[in-house]
Amino acid sequence: MPGRAGRAPAESAEEVTRPVGRTPGPPDDGPPTTPIAPVPEAGGSSGGGTENTGSLVRSSGMIAIASLVSRVTGFLRNLAIVAVLGFAVVNDSYTVSNTLPNIVYELLLGGVLTSVMIPVLVRAQAEDADGGERFTRRLLTVVGVALLIATLLAMAAAPLLTRLYLGSGDGGEANPELATAFAWLLLPQIFFYGIGALLGAILNSKQVFGPFAWAPVLNNVVVLGVLAVYALVPGEISADPVRMGDPKLLVLGLGTTLGIVVQAAVLIPFMRRIGFSYRPVWGWDPRLSLAGGMAVWIVGYVLVGQAGYIVTTRVAAGADGGSVATYMNAWLLLQVPYGVLGVSLLTALMPRMSRAAAAGDTDQVVTDLSLGARLSTVGLVPIAAVMTAFGPALGTALFSVGAGSGEGAARLGETVAWSAFGLLPYAVTMLQMRVFYAMTDSRTPTLIQLGMVGVKIPLLLLCPLLLPPHQVVLGLAAANSMSFVGGALIGQWLLRRRLGRVRSVEVLRCLAKVTLASGAAAAIAWGLTLLVEPAIAGWPVVGQAWTLLLGGTLVALPLAVAGMRLLKVAELDAVFRRFARR
Repeated sequence: MPGRAGRAPAESAEEVTRPVGRTPGPPDDGPPTTPIAPVPEAGGSSGGGTENTGSLVRSSGMIAIASLVSRVTGFLRNLAIVAVLGFAVVNDSYTVSNTLPNIVYELLLGGVLTSVMIPVLVRAQAEDADGGERFTRRLLTVVGVALLIATLLAMAAAPLLTRLYLGSGDGGEANPELATAFAWLLLPQIFFYGIGALLGAILNSKQVFGPFAWAPVLNNVVVLGVLAVYALVPGEISADPVRMGDPKLLVLGLGTTLGIVVQAAVLIPFMRRIGFSYRPVWGWDPRLSLAGGMAVWIVGYVLVGQAGYIVTTRVAAGADGGSVATYMNAWLLLQVPYGVLGVSLLTALMPRMSRAAAAGDTDQVVTDLSLGARLSTVGLVPIAAVMTAFGPALGTALFSVGAGSGEGAARLGETVAWSAFGLLPYAVTMLQMRVFYAMTDSRTPTLIQLGMVGVKIPLLLLCPLLLPPHQVVLGLAAANSMSFVGGALIGQWLLRRRLGRVRSVEVLRCLAKVTLASGAAAAIAWGLTLLVEPAIAGWPVVGQAWTLLLGGTLVALPLAVAGMRLLKVAELDAVFRRFARR
């Protein structure tokens, strides 16, 4: 998550492991892949080293709107889950089981398909006489078969997977048998996640961003409807014994999977709109070997990350009932601002960086890296400051509904406050990863992930030794954020070795100004709320929380913007110009 004047010479022969603008070595039976010229984007150009700030803000603005609606509806869905399941063993079981197909989703969407396949698809569209259509159909065929096999294998291994993440459950804080029952109903999502992610990658490679950005909204709407049906079905989910025929279990499990089916199916009409017609094409293409080689490293990336997540869930499940759900909901809450701002920037930047990397335009790659980091800083640091100052009020205000009311909501808010400092480092790390993927290098992100998990796991294991059981989840969230700080530092150092000067100074200058403005604004707002608290002491707890949260936010964010203007944060100007044009 993170300038540039020109390309600095490498300090040693080992620094540039793969020249920008060249694909990795070709298969023995094929000629070298020729670098392609940059393809003009709608609303901007990719060349010349210009920053195209307005173009990027414009491209990401539309995606941000879709992401905002998606995140809001997704957040409502999570609130509804807490309202009907609470913070207890049933929610922990459902959360872990629903995480299993999401692991594959992160693998496919975050790496193999969007980060690896977009560069490969862009090259095929430029190099092939048919605009890459036959290659795309072959890719869909191969991936579809692989996804079907992976789904069946995962369902067969469901009991092993749930015990891996939850342990034996002998202490009573977790229920692996219930998680396994959920897993059998939820793991079919793997196939539909994968197909949807590939269709989204194809659309994005054609500069069609909207459908894939809006598709999760339909998923959230479907699941909200499912939760309403779940609430109306009489009875409770039986945890001892676990019964696969339990109506509530079937409604929640199959209904959640239906949402992912709809999310993938809604993209099909847009594929037809861009002129794509699918007919199976069997066989192999040398470019699939390139993608496969990159994918091996991405699989390693995900597996390394899962080692950290397994330790997290096992420590949380062994500490206190509901800790897994608390950790996951706090993480999802932090994902809301990142999903609206960070993902929007990455989605708009990825095709642009891929074209610049393919054309050998290192200057433009570094420009996009610096610009993305600075815009992420301006957008995310003020929000992180507010979350840190008003985390407990945030948790109580949002999650004190139904079965989620009480100490669980307040603890969730504290978890957010303890981990909000990791929001920007996370966004910077994800941006850095995309730079390596744009250069068709998936090895380095895996090494960065290895470093991050190496930082995280010892911190995770210390949490139950240093904290009481009900506070262990706070330490887990803070350890997760510390790993992103380490990842951002490692990533910037490796990019410096690869690309030469990466304009870190201008990113740090922007970070210092925005942090000063945001920290001072949040501190002032927090101090003012202390003066208000005695006057509202007799109000209901939820009413107090909403008053403090909204009042603090409405004071802190405008003050942060004013502070950034006073400190002359230039990146803010692009956003203001965009709103002025609208």
